[in-house]
Amino acid sequence: MERSDERLIRGNTVKSAFAIAAVASISVFGTKAVSQSPTLLRATRQKSSARLMSRSLVLAAILSCLAFLFFVCSPALAQSQPPDVRPGDFNLPDTPEPAPLAGPQSQKQIYGTVSGTVVDQSGTGVAGANVKLLRNQESVIQEVQSDDDGQFTFAQVPAGPFQLTIVAENFATQTISGTLRSGENYLCPQIMLSLATQITEIHVSPSTEEIAQEQFKDLEKQRVFGVVPNFYVSYAGEATALSSKQKFRLALKATTDPVTIAAVSLIAGVDQAANRYSGYGQGAQGYSKRYGASYANFASGLFIGGAVLPSLLKQDPRYFYKGTGTKRSRLLYAISRTVITKGDNQRWQPNYSSVLGDLAAGGISNLYIPERDRHGAALTFENAAVALGTTTAINVLEEFVLRRITSRRQ
Repeated sequence: MERSDERLIRGNTVKSAFAIAAVASISVFGTKAVSQSPTLLRATRQKSSARLMSRSLVLAAILSCLAFLFFVCSPALAQSQPPDVRPGDFNLPDTPEPAPLAGPQSQKQIYGTVSGTVVDQSGTGVAGANVKLLRNQESVIQEVQSDDDGQFTFAQVPAGPFQLTIVAENFATQTISGTLRSGENYLCPQIMLSLATQITEIHVSPSTEEIAQEQFKDLEKQRVFGVVPNFYVSYAGEATALSSKQKFRLALKATTDPVTIAAVSLIAGVDQAANRYSGYGQGAQGYSKRYGASYANFASGLFIGGAVLPSLLKQDPRYFYKGTGTKRSRLLYAISRTVITKGDNQRWQPNYSSVLGDLAAGGISNLYIPERDRHGAALTFENAAVALGTTTAINVLEEFVLRRITSRRQ
């Protein structure tokens, strides 16, 4: 910039010098032309000589100055010209190359590695530990197992936060977190696993037979007012089915109970007082026959309908207490249990055992009833109807009354 200004100043100086010389020349020669006029030449001849001489001296001085300036400024101007300057050759500043556009290729992902060592509380490496590398605690990126020294390495791991989950047998699961920078080889601090707390739960539950045996013991202890046997009712919510052995044992216990024997004696006395089955006569002999017939009716009906057929048909001879709902629903339930019972499979089904047992007992009674009192099938159905009616009445009492006065119930 300074050299350009210097050249500009010198060029202007030369131009000014030539302009002055031109003006001086015009002034001198213009004056000479005028003096050559014929009219003025004669009048001023003498004065013009002196004036001409003075002007010549001035012109000579001007030319001398111009010559001095020319010789002085020309070398400087020659030196200021750039050598070998060709048209079109300019020293322009270099144009910067355009920066590459930002994009996926310019921002290439640089992966790193994550490594570490899994040890136990004694500092020994844990071999075979399952190490998972997760991102955002959800997606599993990689999964490896530690080597014999407990070491593990994850390669080609993208930069960013990560989590490691370490699972090993007999050790508690452990999770650590870290942040991997681009291109970094991240070395985790030593991961020490603690022994897992083992809780062993032992559920001891009795077998079905054992539960049934306990419930059977409760059945044997159920008595109304603590006296009258009340064996054939279950107050348990989920009663276990009785085995065949238990069904026969319960029937035997019911038929041999002292209260049962006393009840049969009372029935025989009522029959003799009413002279029912007159063929038996009166007196001790007639009473013993009536007692035998009444006991045979009770025992045959109980064994056939409460043990034999239930074992064959896999039905439960007990009444299952309801205890909930409206009185009407409970009443209908109690009445219907005469012809509906629960099977050993805990499903409700027709009570074939009770109905057929009462009919069988009625049929057998024709074998020992006096001939004059036998009425064939009529007697059979009569005895069966009496037995079914008695069962229905007992069921209603069980549902509404007897539970409150039964001792040692389930």
